[in-house]
Amino acid sequence: MSSVIAPGPLHARSVWLDQSVDLLTVAGADGWLWEREGEGFAGRGVATRITVPGGIASADAAVDAVLGAIRTDDEVGVPGSGPVAVGALPWDRAAPAELYVPSIVVGRTASGRCWLTTIGDDRDGQTVLAALAAEESRDPDGFALSSPIPHDEWMRLIERAVRAIDDGRFVKVVVAREVLATANRAIHVPTVLRRLRSLYPACTVVGAPLAGGAQFVAASPEVLVARDGDRVWSHPLAGTIPRSGDPHADQALADGLMASPKDRAEHAWVVRDVVDGLGPWCTELDVPAAPSIVALRNVSHLGTLVSGTLAPGSPSALGLAAALHPTAAVGGTPRAAALEWLGAHEGLDRGPYAGPVGWVDGRGDGQWVVGIRCGVIRDRDARLFAGVGVVDGSDPAAELAETQFKLQALLAAVVRP
Repeated sequence: MSSVIAPGPLHARSVWLDQSVDLLTVAGADGWLWEREGEGFAGRGVATRITVPGGIASADAAVDAVLGAIRTDDEVGVPGSGPVAVGALPWDRAAPAELYVPSIVVGRTASGRCWLTTIGDDRDGQTVLAALAAEESRDPDGFALSSPIPHDEWMRLIERAVRAIDDGRFVKVVVAREVLATANRAIHVPTVLRRLRSLYPACTVVGAPLAGGAQFVAASPEVLVARDGDRVWSHPLAGTIPRSGDPHADQALADGLMASPKDRAEHAWVVRDVVDGLGPWCTELDVPAAPSIVALRNVSHLGTLVSGTLAPGSPSALGLAAALHPTAAVGGTPRAAALEWLGAHEGLDRGPYAGPVGWVDGRGDGQWVVGIRCGVIRDRDARLFAGVGVVDGSDPAAELAETQFKLQALLAAVVRP
């Protein structure tokens, strides 16, 4: 069961632009931004909202019906052109989900060519674009940081998770924590996104409006699933080490990560989840025999690029994301037992943290990343999140330290006194 808020029959037009457009300028403080290495799109306004009370499992059909009802003239014909539905979906699969279709979208291909999609018979997108200007930074200059759960208490939670593993309830569970940053005036979302784009160019930088005026921001390194025609791919990550900035030290750390039985086993569980989720829909699936190192600014991960060919009649990118979420990278394994334990013990409303974040177009193409390295900003407050995979033998102090260096990704962009 879903509900749609729309003004009536909609008409979408997509045309190529003669000029280059900065996507962050289009998104502004409360629009949609999706950008990775200069490619992506930004959206403003709301043509229609799609609410899915039953959770993400039923979102694919609801979105497909809405997008299919929009009359479309698409001179561009690339993934993301035409009407798109976007959203930062909740971690909790059963929680109500909401997506929306922006009324103005500017996209940019890998070559730098831009297009414009407008929805609505009276909308002049070119006029709107001509009036846009980049918002000047308005940084706060005072911040207070706090951890809602004290360190000692959170480490005791990790101890309980290890005992549950020893008792055979599951072999891995991903435990999260949050840090609150409160500024002396409103946190300027475009400035945060601009810093994320500069600091983490290899990540997908996302700005997504949430209910109540909040904004979800992220620099996610992890592609949950992407679909382009009959091509599909996923790039799961699991296993993490900090980076030092010294090339020789970082190489030694990376070699240790690749050789770690604990990290390799944890990564293998995540890859297995992806293969099990995509396998039924694929005529072929390429799974590398060993992971590779994915090096980011502050950490390195083990990563495996899984790719395949979809069979006719396969779900859209959104449907595939719903089938995969949550993988062992953000929940645990076996999934049901790990999620049950988290619901009883974690004590954290994750919201969109670790949920699927992304977009799907009328062709079913789209991309969804895992909502990590992220925060939720509302006025002066930012909730920043990080999680760790707890397995047999995990050390609580080491897991706390891992959350701290993961949190640096967002702290570096938000907190600039």
